[in-house]
Formats: sequence, C-alpha cells, structure tokens
Amino acid sequence: MINFLDSPDIQAQQLLALFCQTDWAGDRSLDDTQRMLAHTDVAISAWDGPRLVGFGRVLTDFIYRASIWDVIVDRAYQDRDIGKEIIQRILKHPKLERVELFWLCTRRYQGFYASLGFSDKEQTGMVWNRRKQIPPLTE
Repeated sequence: MINFLDSPDIQAQQLLALFCQTDWAGDRSLDDTQRMLAHTDVAISAWDGPRLVGFGRVLTDFIYRASIWDVIVDRAYQDRDIGKEIIQRILKHPKLERVELFWLCTRRYQGFYASLGFSDKEQTGMVWNRRKQIPPLTE
C-alpha cells in the first residue's frame, strides 16, 4: 500500500535516487537537493514502506500563484496513479486553497496533466537560464 505524506522533511539522498532515474534531474547534487527541500513551500511524497516512490513540490505566495515542480514517480511504480494522486493532493492542499493559478512547467506528459485539468492554452511564460548566459567581461 502506498502512503502519501505532506512534508518537505525528506532525506535528500532518497530523493536523489528518484532524480537519478531521469534525464532532467539526474545531475542534481546532494547539497543542492537539501537546499531545495529547505526552501519548498509544500511537498507531497509517496512511500512504499520506507522507500520513497513519488514526489512533487510547490513554490507559492499562497494567494495568487503557485508553481508545481519536480513531479516524479519511481519507474518501478509508474502506472499506479501515484503521480495523479500527488497532483490532486497538491491542488486540494489546505495551505493552497486560496491560490488562483497553478503553473506547471514541463515538456513531457502533457496528456497526463491535461487529464487533471491543466491547459497549455495560457502560455505566457519566459525563462532566463543562468547556464546559457554569456559571462560578463572583466576589466
């Protein structure tokens, strides 16, 4: 039986084991993951006994906007509606009940997210990527 918890108190090493299964988060470090968890406003995790098998997190102002990040399910546990349950728990979370708009950035699984009520019709975002910036000239 899968248990869901509402807490960012997750050992970063366990989360890294999930991230390593992906091409989008496989290079994250333990220190950065610990810092990320410390600054997460809402986190939902899925557990099979002591094993972390799913995760999703939110950054928010708790009124107008919330952004959902790092939704991930262990490969061995996919197709069991764990990701769906994580998203639904985020959207129904008591701390987020006043949030007007939830943003989700992904290039994959649009059909999955559309089935949960997300729309790609409101694309208004832009991104600034530190890794792609030209370093300033030094004098």
